[in-house]
Amino acid sequence: MNAAIETDELTKRYADQPALAPIDLVVPRGQRVSLIGHNGSGKTTLIKMLAGLLEPSGGGASISGHPAGSPDARAVLSYLSDQPVFYDDLTVRQHLEYIARLHRTDDWQDHAEWLIDSVGLSERADDLPSTFSRGLKQKAAIAIAFVRPFETMLIDEPFVGLDRAGRSALLDLIAWAHDDGATLVVATHELASVTSSDRLIALSDGEVIYDGDPAGADPGALSDGWFDRADPADPAG
Repeated sequence: MNAAIETDELTKRYADQPALAPIDLVVPRGQRVSLIGHNGSGKTTLIKMLAGLLEPSGGGASISGHPAGSPDARAVLSYLSDQPVFYDDLTVRQHLEYIARLHRTDDWQDHAEWLIDSVGLSERADDLPSTFSRGLKQKAAIAIAFVRPFETMLIDEPFVGLDRAGRSALLDLIAWAHDDGATLVVATHELASVTSSDRLIALSDGEVIYDGDPAGADPGALSDGWFDRADPADPAG
């Protein structure tokens, strides 16, 4: 059976500047992975190449055996960006309907309403997320990412701007998806997410410096500041 994610000498360079050294990774189906590293370590570059949003300079990647970015890969992959983008004229509820129908999701209505309630947007579901605060935009993006069926989800710094309730809701949704058999790769500084993961991958200057059990890693020894225990949340969250 194909792995959920596999990379073969995956590399990214910008001009002569290396952003990601050749990386070989195999992520089995159903594994929950935390990806950590300072800004500029290569986390977002790796996530975007896996999502098919960034062309590699060398090597390749596959999602469930399909080339990253191909229609077959996109069909099984959900991507939650650290910079959510919305249609200007669609409400939260309309976004969820559009994405659910786009992926031919059956019985999506109840699931969509459950997601809206889970992230605390019931009173704003008929508003335009393009007008929301940073925290509310992130909550809307979370609901949209989880409304469609997926085998693998890539999540890039999802906790930025979220209030305590939003963080808790996202952790619950990640756990729910994991229990349902999904593969998850979460680029994060959130310690609670890391300790709940099956696997920890740490990047520094585009190279993997740790790959293993989160319990076996010493955050202080890896690098101070990777785990933000008290990030400022968006008050409007």
